[in-house]
Amino acid sequence: MSAALDPRTRMLLEAPIVPTLLKLAAPNVVVMVAQAAVGLIETYFVGKLGLDALAGMALVFPVVMLMQMTSAGAMGGGIASAIARALGAQRRDDADALVLHAVVIALGFGIAFSLALLLGGRWLYALMGGTGAALEAALVYSNWVFVGAILVWMFNSLAAVIRGTGNMAVPANVTVVGVLFLIPVSPLLIFGWGPIPGMGIAGGAVALLLYYLFGTLALIVYLRSSRSLLKPKFAGVKLRWPLFRDILRIGLVGSIATLSTNLSIGIATALSGHFGSGAIAGYGTASRLEYLLVPLVFGLGAPLVAMVGTCMGAGQRERAMRAAWAGAAMAFTLTELIGLVAAFFPRPWLSLFGSDPAMLDTGTQYLQAVGPFYGFFGVGLVLYFASQGAGRLLWPVVGNLTRLLVAGLGGWLALRWGGQLHHVFAIQGLAMVFYGVVIASAIAGGAWFGRVGWPRTTAGLLRRLPAGAPT
Repeated sequence: MSAALDPRTRMLLEAPIVPTLLKLAAPNVVVMVAQAAVGLIETYFVGKLGLDALAGMALVFPVVMLMQMTSAGAMGGGIASAIARALGAQRRDDADALVLHAVVIALGFGIAFSLALLLGGRWLYALMGGTGAALEAALVYSNWVFVGAILVWMFNSLAAVIRGTGNMAVPANVTVVGVLFLIPVSPLLIFGWGPIPGMGIAGGAVALLLYYLFGTLALIVYLRSSRSLLKPKFAGVKLRWPLFRDILRIGLVGSIATLSTNLSIGIATALSGHFGSGAIAGYGTASRLEYLLVPLVFGLGAPLVAMVGTCMGAGQRERAMRAAWAGAAMAFTLTELIGLVAAFFPRPWLSLFGSDPAMLDTGTQYLQAVGPFYGFFGVGLVLYFASQGAGRLLWPVVGNLTRLLVAGLGGWLALRWGGQLHHVFAIQGLAMVFYGVVIASAIAGGAWFGRVGWPRTTAGLLRRLPAGAPT
């Protein structure tokens, strides 16, 4: 059977785990850092427009990241997992057909995001604490971004299709080239130059949409080339519910986890709004670092989805578990180091985006309170991606909902009883601890293979499974 497998699929099933993950993660981390740089580039230039523009962008950013994380992480993980499991089980026709099903899903969700934010954006941003010029800036940026939501969904879905085959290099290359394009185009459209008029905050949104447009076209060209492992066909291919279900049962459940993460940050943004636009801008700027952790961990998590999914499809359950724990150790080390550096040296990061005293003070309070707990966030997030590959997302969702409950209810109580913003941020850090511990404990207890009964050793757990037990 091994000889009939594509070399990339065989590598996921047979090569040493840690070197293989590092090999696959390296280009993917580059692509995710580059993609995170897209938001940072925009924030840097929009910050030059003043505090209201920066606060307006901070209001919209959690919603933009919700779309980004849902399309690339949640539904994208469902797409990559479905394709990886199909290839692991040598169902090549299904893997090819899944491309069309992924495109249909991307179109549907892109339209839904456009309608929701174009019609309900003002209500949402006002609910999050936006007022006056900051609210108007938020609406300008939001309307431009979400009119092109389909482009974001199509880019991330096609990238997930390619990553599901174990190919991390092509999405990485496309994204890096796109960022090089964005560096001059974003300030050009924001501030103008020569005959090109400045569009203000709207220019950042237009530059972002151009980035996704050209990136989508590049991914389509690759999938239609002879270098693509998948051979997608659109003409004459019938849409089948089982293939939609294979993506959606992972993607929709994962979307709950993504929504919970962004709601946690949205709630903290709203609580910060009690202290004015400077506090909103400060929290929004500081929390960009947390959002930067998402693509960094995703850089490791995407190959983990492919490896775990392929191993589960091939019945190699123990290898899938060992890959998950190796990924968790790497993610904790990376994110905890970043968090500690940010907690000890917050000002260099914050000063990149502005010099307003209220912004700097709020951002410093957040990073000092929450940064030391970023390692727990990294563990929970990478195990969420591993669970996507395994097709078992119940406990990652429980972990996310636990974080939301602690961050939301605890933050509100902290503000009501203590009245200080640093109390709210301390609760956000505690919520991250709950998030990581709940997910790691459940997987250690056998959540991928049945009822949780922690603690169990991996070998002991797998010995209890009867031959041919479902994975």
